[in-house]
Amino acid sequence: MLRARPITALVASTLLLAGSVFAQAPAADPARPDLKRGEELAKTVCVACHGVDGNSQDPANPKIAGQHLDYLARQLANFKLKQGATEAERASPLMMGFASMLSEADARSVAAYYAAQPLKPAAARDKSLVELGQRIYRGGILSKGVPACAGCHGPSGAGIPSLYPRLHGQFAEYTEAQLVAFRQNARRNSAQMTAISERLSDREIKAVSDYIAGLR
Repeated sequence: MLRARPITALVASTLLLAGSVFAQAPAADPARPDLKRGEELAKTVCVACHGVDGNSQDPANPKIAGQHLDYLARQLANFKLKQGATEAERASPLMMGFASMLSEADARSVAAYYAAQPLKPAAARDKSLVELGQRIYRGGILSKGVPACAGCHGPSGAGIPSLYPRLHGQFAEYTEAQLVAFRQNARRNSAQMTAISERLSDREIKAVSDYIAGLR
């Protein structure tokens, strides 16, 4: 997950710290997120990759500040290996390790904490792709059966709570990586996104990802 550090050592050391934090967790009600507990988890466990306020500085790790609570909690669940399965719906050694130790209550508490943080958005950078990215995002690609991204994620990329994630201001590199992961079936938690990504070329993925980074 972090490109410039030895992953094995990072996973081992961070999970060791996480284990002590999770072990101290009091019983909680998943229906009532505990923001104080969420902040504790953010500051001791999540901060290395996502920052204490959810505004990651590394494009390999998503900005999760301001993301919808239900979406964040669902992604944490998707990193867990379900009973009878050989692979999780989302693959990441680091995130799978964290998710496996999170109770449902802790997952919703840390999700609620990050959802409440203000986003510091990334920006579009490739002027040569703006027109193509805008066209795909707002109108889709009729000839390929690709629907407009705005249809689910909204004109500004704000998403719909409980249904579709916020996209605006996300790192272009991260969005691109996720679309490629969907296309390669390396990320398997949305049949809809897998079908859409399979119809997009590398250039189209790059264009719409860069456009999304500049949405406000």
